[in-house]
Amino acid sequence: MPVTVTRTTITTTTSSSSGLGSPAIVGSPRALAHPLGLLRLLQLLSTCIAFSLVASVDAWTGPMGNWSMFTWCFCFAVTLVILIIELCGLQARFPLSWRNFPITFACYAALFCLSASIIYPTTYVQFMSHGRSRDHAIAATFFSCIACVAYATEVAWTRARPGEITGYMATVPGLLKVLETFVACIIFAFISSPYLYQHKPALEWCVAVYAICFILAAVAILLNLGDCTNMLPIPFPSFLSGLALLSVLFYATALVLWPLYQFDERYGGYPRRSRDVGCSNRHSYYVCDWDRRLAVAILTAINLLAYVADLVYSARLVFVKV
Repeated sequence: MPVTVTRTTITTTTSSSSGLGSPAIVGSPRALAHPLGLLRLLQLLSTCIAFSLVASVDAWTGPMGNWSMFTWCFCFAVTLVILIIELCGLQARFPLSWRNFPITFACYAALFCLSASIIYPTTYVQFMSHGRSRDHAIAATFFSCIACVAYATEVAWTRARPGEITGYMATVPGLLKVLETFVACIIFAFISSPYLYQHKPALEWCVAVYAICFILAAVAILLNLGDCTNMLPIPFPSFLSGLALLSVLFYATALVLWPLYQFDERYGGYPRRSRDVGCSNRHSYYVCDWDRRLAVAILTAINLLAYVADLVYSARLVFVKV
């Protein structure tokens, strides 16, 4: 949905802008000389070097290595597609909203590369023996950090500013939607073992909260990427405010129930890590159950804060159709 951001007012319109204060040069190799084009070349190069270094020594065994390799390959591929589309001037033929897609991807890519830059060295590289493979893995981590900074810079450059014509995903609530869905996906990865929450209705409710809020936030993102916000039976601003309020209430209950039933002995929890037998042995590629429970509790708090900020910003936005 194309919008113009004027402080707290968002106005639907049809003009175009680069998000950097000057018209973008598209359909020409000159697009690569534009600051945003150069930044995307850095993203392309850093992710390519990262997965090439790891692939050359086969240093991506196990789920953590697989996730990191997927992150670098996925970000490289989509960045390449974006560059080709801009070089060829094919934005109008792209099936998704071009005002919303690049910044949405950049925000996801920054979070993906950040996770890979943390997970890969802490759960994989530190367990490798010294040698050529370890050196390649360390170098790949370095270039993953560069990619993360490059994608985060793109988000900072292209986010909505007062008076600019942009898409909803470039606004603070739009970017928060990306963060909320990403954190939810990480939570799903940590609770992939059903025994962590089965047979306890309170914990099953927490899992339902994560799923419901993730679906609602994903729907909001997809509606904007597909320019389908007018398909809702209620005004889109009302949908956003209701979504944020509902998510805040749901996550508040999860933030209380998850730690209570996972770490309180009265409810069958484990208050200390040492009581979890699976955490006694350090093993690469493996996260023990107590650490998973703690990670979910922390991520629940992070997402609650994100939804509270989303609610505040959504309440301040006013959408005016032109």
